[in-house]
Amino acid sequence: MKKTILFSMAIAAVSLFGSCANDVEMNYPPTHELSNLPVVEGIHDGVKAPLYWSVYEYCLLENAKGVNNNDMDLTSDQWDNIIDYVATNLKPSGYDMICTDGFIPMLAKDESGYMTHYGSQALKDIAAKCKAKGLKLGVYDNPLWIHGPRETKIEGTEYTFNDLFYNGENKDKLSHPTAKDMDFSWAVAENPGCKEYIDGFFKHYKEMGVEFIRMDFLSWYEDGQDRNIGVTGRGYGRGTYALAMRYIAESAKKYGIFTSLVMPHLYADAQVESLYGNMVRIVADTGTGGWWHCSAQDKGKSYRTWPNCMNMFDGFTYWSHISGRNKVILDGDFIRLNTFNTDAEKQTVVSLQLMAGGPVAASDLPTTIGNDMKYYTNAELLELNKDGFVGKPLSDKLNDRNNEIWYGQMTNGDYVLGIFNRNDNSDQITVDFSTLGIQGEKQIRDLWEHVDEGSASSITVTIPAHGCKIVRLK
Repeated sequence: MKKTILFSMAIAAVSLFGSCANDVEMNYPPTHELSNLPVVEGIHDGVKAPLYWSVYEYCLLENAKGVNNNDMDLTSDQWDNIIDYVATNLKPSGYDMICTDGFIPMLAKDESGYMTHYGSQALKDIAAKCKAKGLKLGVYDNPLWIHGPRETKIEGTEYTFNDLFYNGENKDKLSHPTAKDMDFSWAVAENPGCKEYIDGFFKHYKEMGVEFIRMDFLSWYEDGQDRNIGVTGRGYGRGTYALAMRYIAESAKKYGIFTSLVMPHLYADAQVESLYGNMVRIVADTGTGGWWHCSAQDKGKSYRTWPNCMNMFDGFTYWSHISGRNKVILDGDFIRLNTFNTDAEKQTVVSLQLMAGGPVAASDLPTTIGNDMKYYTNAELLELNKDGFVGKPLSDKLNDRNNEIWYGQMTNGDYVLGIFNRNDNSDQITVDFSTLGIQGEKQIRDLWEHVDEGSASSITVTIPAHGCKIVRLK
């Protein structure tokens, strides 16, 4: 049965560019608030969300075949095929980067002690191949991970990597003093040489031509806690975490490298992350993808630790108040279009990222993409990314259907309106433009159908299950 949703004039009180911070449901203990955090000037200025392709799906499918991470690899020929695929199909639409991910061994094979190889392949060789095709290489790594031998000297200091490890001091700062760290060797921010080590990390990648670093497992560093696993390590404390993130921001800014923060708790309303990162993950891992990850998983629920939200739609809604032009970018994780069931769902997952000002991180392989490339390459939708557009939902409440209406303004004055339907049935939805603060009639352009629909001061449309309508109002 179809329903009509009428958005009342009371919604007009919501300002297009105003904050909904008072409506956020998550409340944190006062101990998570930090005072007098230094600002890294200009970290967000003119920065927009990236368009890129990730090896994530390849690695996930290899895992599904039973391939162990230690044995996983991409050969030189495979990299050639991937780079050709991205350069041919995605680069013309503005996707200018290929990014590594976890899974495949990350190896340090020279005197620097920093990561040099992704499996059998030298990163510098992959970067050179990308550059030859007009693409950049992004790297999955973390400036707080120690890859090299303990005796490795930190450039410009008398310290070694050994000095970066936890040394038994300041146990009162640790979340779990008796725990052992899982999987990673962490550099402790207060330790001598750590600031220089982090700076050397970014210098290392800048010299390689890498301008994007995706850094993961930040929650494990901060308090050694994972909502799904439990205790994952010592947890080096909120102050240590903030100091580390400040060092990272300073060096990343110095070398012109974009930082993508992954698996953060986002305590105190993302106080640290929104100050020191270019982009921050606001949702659980993509995994098997599909509508489950886009909208259905734990719909309407939020949690106080990572992952705060389990689906993209809730994540973008919940954290919409911290984003905006020249602010931190919200990251909904990778898209695997081949895991969605309908054309409507495929339009929705791409539209949602662009309406929220987030990245579009394609991960479909040449063997899985099928006929879906057109959803990644809609030129009229991608104009939002070029413009640096960041939209907002009418409500950031997770169980309020007004969060299915997104809107914002482009730099030339045009408005963009996104109407979504997360329900399993079609809905007829009416939106009066005046409720968005938009006065008078506007010319309506459908950005998926690529048609002009005349002038009006409101819109009524039937949206299929899991679908959307994205219009530009001139």
